[in-house]
Amino acid sequence: MQQIIVDIQISPDEWIKLYQGVATDVHTTARDGRSVRFPARILSRFFLRDGIRGSFRILFDDAGKFLSIERL
Repeated sequence: MQQIIVDIQISPDEWIKLYQGVATDVHTTARDGRSVRFPARILSRFFLRDGIRGSFRILFDDAGKFLSIERL
């Protein structure tokens, strides 16, 4: 199992675009410098009135398949 830690700030307006399918993936840089892309849907449960803000640990298997996400 592998993991990445990302710091994310998505405004409510940006989230609406992701939610509506205008954009489907989040592109960001992990704390270790890796460029990462993952489906926006994995962040749904973290959406609040002011968007999504915080640090998250994303776990994935050796093939790169998503396993879980947690807020740090």
